[in-house]
Amino acid sequence: MSCLLSCFSSCCASLTCGLCTSVASGISNRSARLGYCGLFGVSLILSWILREVGAPLLEKIPWIKSSGTHPKEWYQIQAVLRVSLGNFLFFAIFALIMIGVKDQNDRRDSWHHGGWIAKMVIWLLLVVLTFFLPDAVISVYGILSKFGAGIFLLVQVIILLDFTHTWNDAWVEKDEQKWYIALLAISVGCYLAAFAFSGVLFMWFNPSGHDCGLNVFFIVMTMILAFAFAVIALHPAVNGSLLPASVISIYCAYVCYTGLSSEPRDYACNGLHNESKAVSISTLVLGMLTTILSVLYSAVRAGSSTTFLSPPSSPKASAGKKPLLEAEELEEGKGKKEAEAQPVSYSYTFFHLIFALASMYSAMLLSGWTDTSEASGLIDVGWTSVWVRICTEWITGLLYVWTLLAPLFFPDREFF
Repeated sequence: MSCLLSCFSSCCASLTCGLCTSVASGISNRSARLGYCGLFGVSLILSWILREVGAPLLEKIPWIKSSGTHPKEWYQIQAVLRVSLGNFLFFAIFALIMIGVKDQNDRRDSWHHGGWIAKMVIWLLLVVLTFFLPDAVISVYGILSKFGAGIFLLVQVIILLDFTHTWNDAWVEKDEQKWYIALLAISVGCYLAAFAFSGVLFMWFNPSGHDCGLNVFFIVMTMILAFAFAVIALHPAVNGSLLPASVISIYCAYVCYTGLSSEPRDYACNGLHNESKAVSISTLVLGMLTTILSVLYSAVRAGSSTTFLSPPSSPKASAGKKPLLEAEELEEGKGKKEAEAQPVSYSYTFFHLIFALASMYSAMLLSGWTDTSEASGLIDVGWTSVWVRICTEWITGLLYVWTLLAPLFFPDREFF
């Protein structure tokens, strides 16, 4: 019997090793960017699992509980922050290593695209090592993560602006009536959805019999921003379009909703307090979805825009916009001798920096911005989250308006 078990264990180990080797080889031969996205996705899943089941284990680790007795929520936050720290260190180290990589004959170019077995081992070691750190170090990281998460939200806005302008330009360049009609239809649809959703927010977060002036102010500001976007974008002096304005409007309405739904459950003006758990889960799912989409878009878009992630030496920065997939031949290692002298197609440092900031933001989302007093086990709940969301909405509006007005003040520069 013991011989059979030993044989079975040996077979499982060899199969696992072979699977890891084949996965790493497949990543190297296809797209390194998608490989980093997969690694980031694994970190999110691990954070979620440890948040739900890891608290009893952390309570038994002496150097984690050394600061005294803590509630379950505190250990959940510790689990999330420690996985996030390991993930952050992995991408931050790579961001530092890749500083100054300009062409493919740089040895570090192969480090970015290959060596996936070693990368997986390093990532796993960094995550495991964070669980040996004292809680004081994790507390400092939690504070820094709030700032990093705020920066990522701004990057997320820039990614959205880049996406909307690219989408609009792609359809306008077709110069056919059906595409203009499609642009108008989608723009009108987004605006109708944005104002209709704002009306729903009035019903949810301005219940009768309560003085909810703050919530009303947030919602009215959202509607004013949406109206202002359209007026500015359609002004004859501004080279704008209705599609980006409508998409940004509905995004602002969504961010306003996430902010209002994060209000404490005992707050009278939060009309969703009876659905606390469902709202908390939906907020997490939507937040994680937008994070993953942002990271995926940054990975897929890298190098295909004249303004997004492209270093000055990149041919993408001076040539017209080209599909990303045309550059994958360089990543696959085909024609190595010809590829060695070519500039890199995007900034590796900024690419890894986005993942590092996304690690901080996902930690804040899963830990309720490290606020145990208000979250009570719910995800992304508390006044800290409310004001982060609302400020993000306003900054989104300001950045979009700036992209419209900046060409008037600086006609010689290119904006999106």
